[in-house]
Amino acid sequence: MNDQEKYWFPAKKVGWGWSFPKRWQGWLVLAGYAAAMLLLGALFPPRESHTAFVAGASVLTLVLVAICWIKGEPPKWRPGSKD
Repeated sequence: MNDQEKYWFPAKKVGWGWSFPKRWQGWLVLAGYAAAMLLLGALFPPRESHTAFVAGASVLTLVLVAICWIKGEPPKWRPGSKD
């Protein structure tokens, strides 16, 4: 397996960051993130528990970014075309 095939999240073709997953493990992480956000919204509705929702969403997002950083292709700035 070469380096490109081992990454769960490929780098974006334009800009900085990661694109949609290309391995099933990445899709599982993304689905888990979405499910956790839905559960967070059900447990702490943003209109009623704004601070708790924002804190929880921040933690979940930091965990997602950490997983992308560890299991994704190294990010770097990729400029778009000059059309």
